[in-house]
Amino acid sequence: MTSLPDAARVVIIGGGVAGCSVAYHLAKLGVTDVLLLERKQLTSGTTWHAAGLIAQLRATANMTKLAKYSQELYGALESETGVATGFRRNGSITIALTEERFEELKRGASMARSYGVEVETISVEEAKARHPLLATEGVVGAVYLPKDGQGDPANIALALAKGARQKGVRIFENTKVTAITQADGRVTGVVTDRGMIRAEIVVNCAGMWAGEVGRLAGVSLPLQACEHFYIVTEKVPGLSRQLPVLRVPDECAYYKEDAGKILLGAFEPAAKVWARNGIPEDFCFDQLPEDVDHFAPILEMATKRMPILETTGIHTFFNGPESFTHDDRYLLGEAPALGNFYVACGFNSVGIQSAGGAGQALAEWIAGGAPPFDLWDVDVRRTFPFQGTRTFIQARVTETLGLLYADHFPYRQFASARGVRHTPFYEQLLARGACMGETAGWERAHWFVPKEDIEAGIRPEYRYTWKRQNWFSCSAAEHMAVRTRVGVLDMSAFGKFRVEGRDAEAVLQRISANDIAVEPGRIVYTQWLNDKGGIEADLTVTRLGLSSFLVVTSATAVTRDFAWLQRSIPAEANCVAIDVTSGEACLAVMGPQARDVLQPLTTADLSNAAFPFGTAKTIELGMALVRAHRVTYVGELGWEIYMPTEFARQIFDVIVGAAAERRGIRLVGVHAMDSLRLEKAYRHFGHDIGDEDHVLEAGLGFAVRADKPRSRFGDFVGRDAVLRKREAGLPKRLLQFKLQDPEPLLYHAEPILNDGKVVGYLTSGSYGHYLGAAVGLGYVACHGETADDIVRRRYEIEVAGERIPATASLKPLYDPAGARIRA
Repeated sequence: MTSLPDAARVVIIGGGVAGCSVAYHLAKLGVTDVLLLERKQLTSGTTWHAAGLIAQLRATANMTKLAKYSQELYGALESETGVATGFRRNGSITIALTEERFEELKRGASMARSYGVEVETISVEEAKARHPLLATEGVVGAVYLPKDGQGDPANIALALAKGARQKGVRIFENTKVTAITQADGRVTGVVTDRGMIRAEIVVNCAGMWAGEVGRLAGVSLPLQACEHFYIVTEKVPGLSRQLPVLRVPDECAYYKEDAGKILLGAFEPAAKVWARNGIPEDFCFDQLPEDVDHFAPILEMATKRMPILETTGIHTFFNGPESFTHDDRYLLGEAPALGNFYVACGFNSVGIQSAGGAGQALAEWIAGGAPPFDLWDVDVRRTFPFQGTRTFIQARVTETLGLLYADHFPYRQFASARGVRHTPFYEQLLARGACMGETAGWERAHWFVPKEDIEAGIRPEYRYTWKRQNWFSCSAAEHMAVRTRVGVLDMSAFGKFRVEGRDAEAVLQRISANDIAVEPGRIVYTQWLNDKGGIEADLTVTRLGLSSFLVVTSATAVTRDFAWLQRSIPAEANCVAIDVTSGEACLAVMGPQARDVLQPLTTADLSNAAFPFGTAKTIELGMALVRAHRVTYVGELGWEIYMPTEFARQIFDVIVGAAAERRGIRLVGVHAMDSLRLEKAYRHFGHDIGDEDHVLEAGLGFAVRADKPRSRFGDFVGRDAVLRKREAGLPKRLLQFKLQDPEPLLYHAEPILNDGKVVGYLTSGSYGHYLGAAVGLGYVACHGETADDIVRRRYEIEVAGERIPATASLKPLYDPAGARIRA
């Protein structure tokens, strides 16, 4: 046996398709001092039994980009390595059995066009012509993607492994990692059953063992193995190798040609968790026991959808484990709590189609020290430690496996692993008709059923559709209450960090694009940028004292932003950051009558002169001292009221109380908050802005102070990129759009067309109840054009294949001068 080296720059744990892909792409970038360690044999976990479907279209543009790259890579690997990958583009057909599903498919087809994916919406007859084995009873419509394909999963991994070896990567099988060493917040190596290896970088590609490997490093990863089923028939005479892959999500099934046989796989609604107490030590190329009863409902529907199955014998009934995550998206990137510990795992049964692109992206991240482009959709920094607990993840994955083929309705909420985190107002909101949704584990009020409707027996529960959902009118009333009177929002789930110490100002000046050197009591809206001028965080910083600051960010970005903050504090700085999210509750009182509601409740002077916009003060409210921040995310006069959690229930009663309806106060949920911010064209991190969106292209130059004094730790990160962009001009701009037809709804990813050509897509959308039509934000190219030229174009937004004329604006369509927030 070859002796194990005692050091390497990079150690990769796991020899499945993901680990082999990361190794291959690192070597391709010239990083060849790489060891890949596999506990048993290459592909022996999940890769060997994967179905091998290789589709192009994913939920976002960059995920689609990675999937398309996987196809290109697998098509070229054979000539490079001599290992046949079996890749072929035989296309795919997805059929709809309901009008709702067909609406989803048509919207998906529109999205595909905006991402540059070839797609056709086809009739039932065309679907039958392309897939003669299909029984079309009940089929409403279909989409066809001619460049989708399939391949041989094990050989794809082995081709990547061979390509990596050819470039200098060393691969060791039968080598189990038993510990991960670290010092000063960074990995230093691994311990194996064959000895210790020093390493600068460790990459966790351990598949369904990735959670266990993460625990060795003290890193919580939310993934869990589930049983996953398919059957393979006996040979079918005359079966074409070019038969398209067929997906029937309404029957939880997919079909593909497999060496002259038919493979029928499933994503059943209620999955079976496997290895609750850990994966057996000797697991290698193993199958799990058959469960015919569990698979029977799928097979029964399949024999009707593809009648040839009734007369064709079953050659193989396969049950093998695959890992699934808490949100059906894989985990990629550097762990937030441990430097140089990277992950690529939790592929939710799309590992083959994802691994090529994911491996390339992670290799570029490792080699370059930063994500090559926006990967927030799969970034491991979106997760929270509680999501990796066995109780949470084992409850959640029973649902997430089936959600792959469930209706992907907008605003669909998870039903499992709920009730994890509650704001102090939870019970009070629930008693007033709140329908709760979940964000980062928080139960948040999404909308409210009015008292009279509750008394009439209407329940605050979602009824999903692609059209106006059952909460639409409730949310519209909440929206209009904020625009015309006053609304109260629970914003306790927003992340809150205290930054303290004599160097706190210098640290924040270094990482913030805006000027943080303000007087105590001032609130500063700012972005944290990367070296390219891309937006790493979008937040507010409030100066509480000479050496004390409060950072407020979105609930979903807490892990990411806190990690960025901590890693930005120099070792020599007298500065500490503390996550105090759970220590303070927050109620926002917003609307033109907000001052009228709050002034009688406090001794503080809330007049514009005494309490201007962008300031914060400690005031009396009820029997408590609270901190009032005059700031807004909905575009109206208002205050966010921060309070210690133990005072929260009392303050709620003081503000809302029994007289709420008489004073015109309305409780407002997350849906209305989103529609209000979109009317005002406020950006949302993760949708409208991210780390590859330049702060100037995003229209946020007003929050950048390139001429501010230099911090003792240097100019602010991204300053040079801002100056370069100002000099060179903007190649794209973020515009606000409003449909000229009041009926269609916008969600996200709808194509933007100019003179019939796709020029971009919406990053987010909602209904502008005050403006009277759906609104959205999206980037469009604008090389050398003036602002007037850009907005005067003839724009259309494509919604489910229909093109709707739209008005565009660089300024907010609602209150463009911002007069209302300063009233």
